[in-house]
Amino acid sequence: MAEFVLKFMDAQGRVRQQVDTAVSEAELRERYSQRGLHVYSVKPRGGVAVLQSRLARPKKLNLAQFLIFNQQFITLVRAGLPILKSLDLLSTSLTSPKLAEHIRRAQENVKSGALLSEAFRAQGVFPPIYTTTIMAGEKSGSLVEVIERYLSYQKLALAVRKKILVSLLYPSLLIVLVICLVIFLITYVVPNFAELYASMQAELPPLTQMLIAVGMATKDYLLLLIALAAGGGFLIALWLRSESAGAHFDRLKLRLPLFGAIWIKYQVAQFSRVLSTLLVGGIPLLQALETSGASLGNRLLQTAIATAAKLVKEGRPLSAGLEETGIVPRLAIEMIQVGESTGALPAMLNSVAEFFEEDVNTRLAAALSLIEPAIMLMMGVFVAFVLVSLYLPIFTLAEKIH
Repeated sequence: MAEFVLKFMDAQGRVRQQVDTAVSEAELRERYSQRGLHVYSVKPRGGVAVLQSRLARPKKLNLAQFLIFNQQFITLVRAGLPILKSLDLLSTSLTSPKLAEHIRRAQENVKSGALLSEAFRAQGVFPPIYTTTIMAGEKSGSLVEVIERYLSYQKLALAVRKKILVSLLYPSLLIVLVICLVIFLITYVVPNFAELYASMQAELPPLTQMLIAVGMATKDYLLLLIALAAGGGFLIALWLRSESAGAHFDRLKLRLPLFGAIWIKYQVAQFSRVLSTLLVGGIPLLQALETSGASLGNRLLQTAIATAAKLVKEGRPLSAGLEETGIVPRLAIEMIQVGESTGALPAMLNSVAEFFEEDVNTRLAAALSLIEPAIMLMMGVFVAFVLVSLYLPIFTLAEKIH
């Protein structure tokens, strides 16, 4: 058993912090969540444990394989096969060994008397929205229907994510090519010109001397510079896994010109779609808020959703709770307010997700259309600087000859 420092919100809405023991962080989170408490963070107690926790990468599922498994699972269940038999068949036919192992363990838990949602949650790898959706299906007796809704949500989310990644592919490739060009010029072209000028014993202008000094130093210490960059990147990544550093970084992302607004709208779209899926599946609003907040990749927005959930628990409307956070865009709040007043909150949340996803795609395309020429311009300026610096002594020598 290990000791963890737990930060959570109690039944009275007060934020508390205490030390508790558990086998793992996931087990402790599950224990407190079952008691109806909102868990903000769980940190191992002690320096070595903290380092191990930050070094450990969270387990991830192959999303494509996971969706295929769910599609096959609901097909078997709809055909009349018992859940245990369906899990047994799928655990032996899946092409992903890791997923098959998790399904096999879940089947053993179900065989021991656990609910299907509890069996999946105990594996620690399945998304919270999935296990919560399964739990809603078990309570309502519509397991197949809620899994189908989850599949629809994941397919839409995956399509949006792929569209964004495709949009970022060309600028990323362009940046890599620019970096390679800079390294080639600095480490190969500049040192060759330096040897040429050294053999000619030519007097070099200050600009050329500076460029050659940088080029020779980079060539001599290239491996050291790469090692320092890799080590620095590793330490920064390690630092960003802490709660305080992650919150500062998330705040910085929101303040970025162009991309800050795009990022918050993408997160709001994801939150709205998850919340809509859970509400349609019959999950109570407070529990749905907790699950949808945990699915976000921004700590500030997670805290904002937790604050909104606290206000909802006190009897305030969801729109009012989100408005007090000061992070959620005004348009989303107004649309949610309309959904609450008309009794069609899940449908309106789905509309919020669709609207903001389309807005994200449009804004991202516009931003990238500005960034690509900027990258080309910076590359052109740098190449021009290198060429002028390297050929300036040749022009000077030609004037002396004449």
